[in-house]
Amino acid sequence: QAQLAESGGGLVQPGGSLRLSCAASGNIFSINAMRWYRQAPGKQRELVAGIISGGSTNYADSVLGRFTISRDNATNTVYLQMNSLKPDDTAVYLCNAVIQTVVGRWESYWGQGTQVTVSS
Repeated sequence: QAQLAESGGGLVQPGGSLRLSCAASGNIFSINAMRWYRQAPGKQRELVAGIISGGSTNYADSVLGRFTISRDNATNTVYLQMNSLKPDDTAVYLCNAVIQTVVGRWESYWGQGTQVTVSS
């Protein structure tokens, strides 16, 4: 079994910045993809950014150029640097990771989520 724990959310003014982190712990043999999703009230959950073990990244068009995803494989941590935040970025941000807890067993894990509110 493994767990994900997000942190770094909060209230920020438009144009401000936040840095989210997500640390994986537990019985971790290896981690493939790590991703950030977000879900706002009344809206579908959407993929914000993803990164694989080799370092390749992808972003939603709405955050491209403003957000940066990175990871530290030594600590099993993924980060999301969010700059030039807009009110539309307000959502619960959820960390997701595909984790191998034992050889041959890959499972998708989710964190509890961290609230990001962009408002004056």
